[in-house]
Amino acid sequence: MKDKLISVLIYLFVGILSVLFFCCSMIIWITTIPFDRRLVILHYFSSIWASCCLMIVPCWQIKIIGRDKIQRTNCYIMVSNHASQLDIPVAYQLFKPFKWISKAEVFQIPFIGWNMSLNRYIKLKRGDRAGIKHMLLSCEDNLKKGSSVFIFPEGTRSTNGAIGKFSNGAFALAKKLNTPIMPIVIKGSHKALPKHSLVIKGNHSITLEVLDPVMPESFADKSPKQIADEVRKMIENQLGSAVS
Repeated sequence: MKDKLISVLIYLFVGILSVLFFCCSMIIWITTIPFDRRLVILHYFSSIWASCCLMIVPCWQIKIIGRDKIQRTNCYIMVSNHASQLDIPVAYQLFKPFKWISKAEVFQIPFIGWNMSLNRYIKLKRGDRAGIKHMLLSCEDNLKKGSSVFIFPEGTRSTNGAIGKFSNGAFALAKKLNTPIMPIVIKGSHKALPKHSLVIKGNHSITLEVLDPVMPESFADKSPKQIADEVRKMIENQLGSAVS
C-alpha cells in the first residue's frame, strides 16, 4: 500500500512537471527550429526534462558508463535491451542527440507524447508491415541528415530483464548505410518499474553502459540476422546476472 501511495504522488508530480516543461518545449521549438533543423537543442531540453523526472525518486541510483564512446560528430544506430518504461528516461541521461523509435501510441500521451512529436521522433505501428517500412525509411532519412537513431530491437519489454530476440530491421539499415552500431546495455530498470506494473519500486540501482561501437567494416560480409545475433550476444554477455 505504501509503494502504491508513493507511486500515485510521484505520477502526480511528474504530470504537473510535464505541463510546465511542455510549455517550455513549445517555446524552444518555436524559437530554434529556423536554425536547428535537427532539433538538437529541443532534444537536450527533453533530456533535462527526463532527468528532473528521475530525480523525483532519489532512492534510485542511476549510473551511466561509457558516454564518451559516443562521438558527437558521428552518426549511429543505437540499440539496447528493453525491460521497463524507465529505459527511455534513463537513456536520455546520455545527453547525446538522437531520434527515438517508439510505438505510435506513446505519441498520444499528453505532454510527454506531444513533446516526442515536437522532436520529430520516429513512430512505429507495430504489427503493420507498411508502418514498419515507413519507420525504416524515416530512420534512413534521419541518418542521412546526420541524426543518430535509438531503437529497442526486441520490439517489446522483457518481463524479467532477460533479453529477447532481436528483429533484423535496424541491422539491415546499418549494413545498407554503412552506419556504426552502438550497443547499449541497461541493467536494473525491470526491478525499479516492472512491465505490466505502475508501482514504482525504490532502492534499486540502474546502470546504462555504452559498449564499443560495431563498425561497418566488421559486418560488411555478414547478413542482417548475423549482425543482429552478434550484437544481441554482446548485450546479453554484459547483462550477466543482472536479469535475476
